[in-house]
Amino acid sequence: MNGNQLTVPKEYCNSLTQYQRWQTREVMVGKVGFGGNNPIRIQSMTTTDTMDTQATVEQSIRMIEAGCELIRITAPSKSEAENLLNIKNELRKRGYDTPLVADIHFTPNAAEIAARIVEKVRINPGNYADKKKFEVIDYTEEAYLEELERIRVRFTPLVLICKEHGTAMRIGTNHGSLSDRILSRYGDTPEGMVESAMEFLRICRDLDYHEIILSMKASNTLVMVQAYRLLVATMKAEGMNYPLHLGVTEAGEAEDGRIKSAVGIGTLLADGLGDTIRVSLTEEPEFEAPVAKKLADKVRNYSEHVPIKPFDREYPVNPFTHERRHTREIMNIGGRHVPVVLADFSKKDEITAASLFAVGYHYSVPLDKWNITDQACDYIFIGDQVPPFEIPGTLGFIANFENWKKNFQERERVYPLFTSSNIAEITPVKSSLSFLRLTDVEVFNHLEILKNTRNAVLLLETENTHNVASLRRAIGELMLQGVDIPIVAQYKITGSDHEQFMLDASILGGSLLIDGLIDGIFVLSDAIAPVLVNQISFGILQAARTRISKTEYISCPSCGRTLFDLQETTAKIRLRTDHLKGIKIGIMGCIVNGPGEMADADYGYVGTGVGKITLYKEKEVVKKNVPAENAVDELIELIKKHGDWVEKE
Repeated sequence: MNGNQLTVPKEYCNSLTQYQRWQTREVMVGKVGFGGNNPIRIQSMTTTDTMDTQATVEQSIRMIEAGCELIRITAPSKSEAENLLNIKNELRKRGYDTPLVADIHFTPNAAEIAARIVEKVRINPGNYADKKKFEVIDYTEEAYLEELERIRVRFTPLVLICKEHGTAMRIGTNHGSLSDRILSRYGDTPEGMVESAMEFLRICRDLDYHEIILSMKASNTLVMVQAYRLLVATMKAEGMNYPLHLGVTEAGEAEDGRIKSAVGIGTLLADGLGDTIRVSLTEEPEFEAPVAKKLADKVRNYSEHVPIKPFDREYPVNPFTHERRHTREIMNIGGRHVPVVLADFSKKDEITAASLFAVGYHYSVPLDKWNITDQACDYIFIGDQVPPFEIPGTLGFIANFENWKKNFQERERVYPLFTSSNIAEITPVKSSLSFLRLTDVEVFNHLEILKNTRNAVLLLETENTHNVASLRRAIGELMLQGVDIPIVAQYKITGSDHEQFMLDASILGGSLLIDGLIDGIFVLSDAIAPVLVNQISFGILQAARTRISKTEYISCPSCGRTLFDLQETTAKIRLRTDHLKGIKIGIMGCIVNGPGEMADADYGYVGTGVGKITLYKEKEVVKKNVPAENAVDELIELIKKHGDWVEKE
């Protein structure tokens, strides 16, 4: 932060304890309404060459039939912008009236053409009137105002065209492509993201143009959530209520992309924020809409939740920064320890050493030795089971109290679990660690025990449909009461749909982790295999940036600007690098999403021409125009040069 932090009130949503969508103004995009009382709209973006009318139309139709209510198409130059008319006409000819959005970077003249053709234009305030040079400039107030006037002059023609033609606009800030002006004054922060959009939004307001939707995208879910919340608080302070387009940019592929999207988008949807969403996956775009729809449907179910008592004092969490709740440290839980992962084996017919393979513990019979992976869970709930083998050294078992008292009192690394029915037994028990399972309602009946039992960890669960708000309310009240017991969120997700399970688990776990409220997660399922539950649990912690257990790939979802096959290239890079725990690799199809959107990455692989790749170390160009056939090898050499390479075992 460079001394220019925005001062705004903490109120960023209607209620922390009751699900209510924030009431935004309605913006019409063609015949489709966004915001207001309209449902959350689903959208995506084509990956075809915009000059290939037929391919773009065919892909658009597949996206529409998959559930997209708005189609975004890149227009990097005047030619592509002009060809939007052919695409639009062909879609209308085939009976599809879904509105189109022109995606603009760097080229105001293309935006001005597109605004006369399609129903909406998307501009990025970081590069609409600026060219990024990564320069730090010490602006005087007068010089900064001159810059704002320069932007006003450059931006006004587009606003006037949009007003004349009834064209809507998305002012879409991206964390990785803030202008040098914003970076110099606000730093690479959520505050900078918000101010970047507000500069353009205030120009629109001065020109009495209000058909605007806003976005604050980042590949870092913490930054993304904080920026959207801060944007809403800032708009409220200035009397604005424009609709929000939600998205985690460059979320990646497969499981990682879905979890990361659900953590970021789901956290905001649970707050009642968001009028349209796009899930950015490094996959074919028609696969994005069904995921987005599942997220929207999930939070829609919150509306009928059992009432939750409001806070009678100020919620003790700053929603615009990430800070872990202060808790006492008990062994490896709480304090400054990374959040723990618990696994449920209580329903198994038998627990053997081989059973632990699913949760990261691999036992070799010939060597009589355990190999522990980076995604090995920390504790296993065994219930009333009595496993007949020695426990691996980094693992703990949790047994029901009666089972523990009968079979495990003298055994190391087995800990008792208490509930409200036997909570009185917890005080005299001599155990270095105990677990206490209570609901969000029960905790308030046992505040003294929670305060004074120094070796206990709370497993907190809820039956409320709006589980985010109910657990947030319980934990917030414990904070206000001065209770510093470590908390693990325990929640069961029903159903056998693997993708739905992944999304539901990510919304609750991600929301609580992003707000720093919990010290671990315990996800239960009767239908999803333990190995998948464990993977998803660690994926949630990684997506929330609270525990890193694997390589992270910040890969864009592809579009008409992409200069190589993103899915194939990502697979090649993943095959060679997926053992590099904690390393973040950006894989970007073009320079628009290059040094910008991979700003959070350690290494970057960016398409800069047909068959040409530029490699980055963080934001710095290291090698330009590397032939694509050699680029993955060159990337590996770059990682080795900087000391981040380890050989696969």
